[in-house]
Amino acid sequence: MALEFFLSAIVTLVVVVDPVGLVPVFLALTDRFPRSARLQVGLRGCVIAFAILTGTALIGDWLLGELGISLPAFRIAGGLLLFSIAFEMLFGRRKERDSKDAEQAVEEHVRNIAAFPLAIPLMAGPGALTATILLAGRAHGDPLLLGGLLGVIAAVIFLCWLVFLFAVRIERLLGITGNVVVSRLLGVLLAALAVQFVIDGVRAVWAV
Repeated sequence: MALEFFLSAIVTLVVVVDPVGLVPVFLALTDRFPRSARLQVGLRGCVIAFAILTGTALIGDWLLGELGISLPAFRIAGGLLLFSIAFEMLFGRRKERDSKDAEQAVEEHVRNIAAFPLAIPLMAGPGALTATILLAGRAHGDPLLLGGLLGVIAAVIFLCWLVFLFAVRIERLLGITGNVVVSRLLGVLLAALAVQFVIDGVRAVWAV
């Protein structure tokens, strides 16, 4: 059970955050920055995103309870949201939208790009927040599973940092075709996970 949860958490968060898919946007955001400034932006973005996702994992379930939203209802809604993100990934619309957001942010908030749009919404966006709350709900307050989820979040954010560190090399290695293929494959995986969240939510509702 624990192994299944950890594998699901890793796959879900890696697909939703999509570290490799952040490479083109990260390079566009930090274009003409010296290497030290680029790495500083990447590190700050990772720290902010980690804090947001960790906080969501710890209090997200409590917040739903305070708002009177049942976990099955959130699973269904969250699954539909994740499916919409997967649809955008499959047809290349997510990167187009992210690029436009990034360009606008650079024009308006050059000094704050680590927080916006790098950390929010590119890393800790609606999809990642939704997935984190759903995974925290599956942990059912189990300290081991919750601790494992926090470890997975840390690992995914660390992976983002590594991607930022070697962003230029990764872009050259993958090229345009490689980026498209990776994005499409991750989109298919995310779509399947989203459908599973909806199925779990429907089953929980019918079981009541």
